[in-house]
Amino acid sequence: MMGKTGDFTPDPGSEAHGSGKGRDRLGWGRLVIALDALLAKRNVTSAAKDLGIQTPALSRLLGQLRDELGDPLFVRSGRGLVPTPFVEALRPKIRAIAVDIDALFDPGTELPPSEMPFDPRWNVPTDIPTPPLRVRPADPLDAIGPGAINPGDTPSGRLARHIGVLGIGGGGHGRPLTVEEAEDAMAIILAGEADPVQIGALLGMMRMRGSTAPEIAGFVRAMRAHVAGRLGQPIEADVDWPCFTSPNYHNPPWFFHAAILVARAGRRVLLHGSTGAGRASGRHEVVASALGIPVCKTTEDIPSALAGSRIAYVPLAALAPQIYQLVGLYRLMQTRSAVMEAVHLLKPAGGTITLLGVAKPSYRDLHRDAARILGWKSMAVLGSVRDVAQFTPFRPTTIHRLVDGEADDLVLPALMREPPATPRPRGTNLDYWEGVWTGAIRDARAERIIVSTAAFALFSIPGGKGMSFDEAMRQAEALWKTRRDV
Repeated sequence: MMGKTGDFTPDPGSEAHGSGKGRDRLGWGRLVIALDALLAKRNVTSAAKDLGIQTPALSRLLGQLRDELGDPLFVRSGRGLVPTPFVEALRPKIRAIAVDIDALFDPGTELPPSEMPFDPRWNVPTDIPTPPLRVRPADPLDAIGPGAINPGDTPSGRLARHIGVLGIGGGGHGRPLTVEEAEDAMAIILAGEADPVQIGALLGMMRMRGSTAPEIAGFVRAMRAHVAGRLGQPIEADVDWPCFTSPNYHNPPWFFHAAILVARAGRRVLLHGSTGAGRASGRHEVVASALGIPVCKTTEDIPSALAGSRIAYVPLAALAPQIYQLVGLYRLMQTRSAVMEAVHLLKPAGGTITLLGVAKPSYRDLHRDAARILGWKSMAVLGSVRDVAQFTPFRPTTIHRLVDGEADDLVLPALMREPPATPRPRGTNLDYWEGVWTGAIRDARAERIIVSTAAFALFSIPGGKGMSFDEAMRQAEALWKTRRDV
């Protein structure tokens, strides 16, 4: 839409042009659109073509942006323009402003739901009270002598030795932790016995070296023992569906719709996760409640929710506040830690199958190898999506599985052509998302994602005679068509 305006370079002679020369609000609007295009294309020529202007004109706008914002914004690499951390942090705000501008001047603009600006109705902070991360500051002058770990060591002493194992000092002979060492380290942290400096050192060094499957498995063992202690009793589900997504995750959570279809097929489904620890930390709670999925705000609520509805969502903040706060350390480090990988394997209610979405190839193997170390027999990892299992039927998909404890990859071709985007009526994201479920809104693309995601879950559940993916699709389709009859 904005490309029809042509070369919209501000008048160099304007008093308001440039940093420190006044407030050119009209110019700022133009710069926002230019920056949105540059972030999307990461190439000046491609972005200029998208806007319908000449490349030199956009280059001048980029110069003005750098002047106004006081940051290089992009650096050149062999793969195009790479956004600086400063402009990367602005990306969600820039995208939302640009979409709003388009919607204002062109109400009929067809936007797929994944490009809708965030709805403040489902981007709210969680109302679950969570205590701060429990730690035990140690005296840094306390001497911790050399030697093997023994039961008489203090927790901080044991953790210090685990950190030392990772170190590159002493001749550069550092090594990854064993399963047992990683389990002990995480158990100390979860018990609140770690010095905060030690937590940062451990996670930082693991990040720099790259986490291994034994380390993740050890973390998971300690985390599952911690959660089991809070639950107080074993809980069983058929489908374990972790959904730990970033607050900047832009795709609509159609997998919640799919999870209900799986529950209506007679399977017990436990969704558990979080959307960070910030202003959008309550998003999944709002989403689940909107569909009538019980939200368990205490661990005592889980058994009755599964017994009554065969489906429940439990926020990590309620399940394990200490783990929730560890994940929340991302806000201080701005980088993923091994905790954020291990939490996907938490599996609080057992579950015949665990469904994951992992986009990064190395992480797919990391999760599956860790699951094998833990003795898991079944697992299904979608290799084309990030952080949550939501199937995309419009492109080839590889399902990285554990079948009877052995690695097995299944490659599925694209199941169908992608339908065109449905014109979005005026309303909010949450209204649209709910309307697809109720039938008030018909969105063929969203419906295909929901049905195929349910089929993926049903197909992945082991036991019985099993079914083909086509059979699972037919069952999911029937469940979708009769969803409002219940």
